[in-house]
Amino acid sequence: MTLLDQAAARVADAIESPQKAVSRLHPPGSFDLADHPVPTGREEAWRFTPLKRLRGLHDGTFVPGGRARVDVQAAPEVVLEMVGRDDPRLGTIYTPNDRVAAQAWDSFEQARILSIPPGAELDAPVVLNIFGLGAEAAVFNHLVLDIGANARATIVLQHQGSTVRAGNAEIIVGDGASLTLVSVQDWNDDAVHLAHLHARVGRDASYRQALVSIGGEVVRISSSVDFAAAGGEAELLGLYFADAGQHLEHRLFVDHNAPHTRSKVDYRGALQGQGAHTVWIGDVLIRKVAQGINTYESNKNLVLTDGCRADSVPNLEIETGDIEGAGHASTTGRFDDEQLFYLRSRGIDEAEARRLVVHGFFADIIRKVGVPEIEKRLLEAVEAELAINIGLPS
Repeated sequence: MTLLDQAAARVADAIESPQKAVSRLHPPGSFDLADHPVPTGREEAWRFTPLKRLRGLHDGTFVPGGRARVDVQAAPEVVLEMVGRDDPRLGTIYTPNDRVAAQAWDSFEQARILSIPPGAELDAPVVLNIFGLGAEAAVFNHLVLDIGANARATIVLQHQGSTVRAGNAEIIVGDGASLTLVSVQDWNDDAVHLAHLHARVGRDASYRQALVSIGGEVVRISSSVDFAAAGGEAELLGLYFADAGQHLEHRLFVDHNAPHTRSKVDYRGALQGQGAHTVWIGDVLIRKVAQGINTYESNKNLVLTDGCRADSVPNLEIETGDIEGAGHASTTGRFDDEQLFYLRSRGIDEAEARRLVVHGFFADIIRKVGVPEIEKRLLEAVEAELAINIGLPS
């Protein structure tokens, strides 16, 4: 066996047998709901989440029968299927690793599989508009995105309306493929949304994910990525803006289980109003097999008013020193007085100066989304949030 064959065997073994080297924060999952105890809030994975506000999604006391409508805009070459629970393509790269994810797997009736054929290059984004049709009962869903080898695509998930929702998504990015996935949580104020998105990135493939959370009462999105082979790249971007009483939680896990892979995580959030709470948990596991990888994760929070709370916890778990680079950063603070002073000294009034600082804070993330219509909408959403405490622009 050549050295290359030996390296490939180690990668395959790490992917197929994750229990040999797992993150202390992300134990192996199970499809059996009974293997996931009802959380009490004392567990590391749940200590920031307001369990009493989850409408029973975590303990089985939810009201079943929730409804949603999904409208799809896609090019003719995109294949969209509704399949039963016994379809062998479900659960191939993802296993639920918390109680709500397992409940979602146990409860959905049909799954949606969206496939893009190998070599396809889509000129326009595929858009799934998800409308919640009420927050009185729970709805569960499962989504598979299968991007063929060397394909190029952008997929946008837009969430609106009222809902109590839990779901999982499996994202397969084939060898040499490139996928940009944008998920916008713009729910009504009564919505509760918990989801887990897991991506597997193929050899020399590129995956960019942008999560935007601006609506909903409680939103908790978990994102995880691993690699099918060497050369894959993942960029995880996030933007969130919490108002009074909102809980917005984002949990990231990048599993560098293959050599010469790269990842970058950049999440930015703003908070305003009494009781606004944001949570960001970032974890990167660098396995022994992952020589030559490069990773960096960053979270920045801007507190605009009193009465807010931002929890930010970056983690690195490193099992090999043979890497190109690894780092993390986390900051939480108020307006930069020097920036405000500089702008006001140029004749800009205080409200407009604050508005410019916030727009600048989010500008890098918004520019990286890569979908002009979404970028415009995000700028408008930031402006609408600022109007709550700063007022409308003059």
